[in-house]
Amino acid sequence: MFYVYLIKNQAENKTYIGFTSNLVRRLKEHKAKKPKLVYYEAYVNEQDARKREQILKQRGQAVRRLKERIKGSLKG
Repeated sequence: MFYVYLIKNQAENKTYIGFTSNLVRRLKEHKAKKPKLVYYEAYVNEQDARKREQILKQRGQAVRRLKERIKGSLKG
């Protein structure tokens, strides 16, 4: 499986969008920034996951819509 994820950096109160094939390992790598996983999407195909990550990173409208859908998860 391949994952596109959104974490909230609790130390700086910022969000980060990323892509990985090992979500648990990746969260451990972000550990210094006290990450909170707030959203992820799972894909069978790596190309699909990479394409989705690029859409979210390059198009502000897409990430704004996603954040609006998960606004309750982003609080706190």
